[in-house]
Amino acid sequence: MVSTAGEDMNVRRPWTGRAEPWEGPSLRRTREILCAGARERTLEVGVGSGANLRYYPPQVRLTAIDPDPAALASARKHAEELGLVARFAEGDARSLHFSDESFETVVCTLALGAVDGREEALREMYRVLVPGGRLLAAERIGRPRLPARLWERRRENPRRAPREAAAEAGFRVGHHDRLLFGTVERLVAHRP
Repeated sequence: MVSTAGEDMNVRRPWTGRAEPWEGPSLRRTREILCAGARERTLEVGVGSGANLRYYPPQVRLTAIDPDPAALASARKHAEELGLVARFAEGDARSLHFSDESFETVVCTLALGAVDGREEALREMYRVLVPGGRLLAAERIGRPRLPARLWERRRENPRRAPREAAAEAGFRVGHHDRLLFGTVERLVAHRP
């Protein structure tokens, strides 16, 4: 979860190491594809330790938020190593401290599932995008097959397909697919 000043940090499992070693080629390729689609002013929600940073095109003006100060410090260091100029800030995905229509792109990879209030977060992402702006996301979803799917539905906060939640927030989903045996969904959506 993305929050301010450590509030609600217990919702998000802290992760201060780099994500790349455990991800494998499928998720690395997903990061590469999604970040390559970023344009102009880009907001990354849930930057973590900076696993996406190496994949952004040079023309992107990146702003990245995360609730975890240690992860942000790691992301800053990673950006410096890459020679990437970016703004980093603690932030809450459910209450983005940016003006309406501030970004052409919002990127969120494997972070939305950690947000308590995903629908609020998606509405905020919609709000900060310019009309025609794009949401580029990849997220773990609930278990796609029985009987695990039934167990997932009984959870207090079950995972939902990102495309459904994005559509409910007002986005037009242009592309979506699944990988890793249907457990991760990628999507490209636009604010009309």
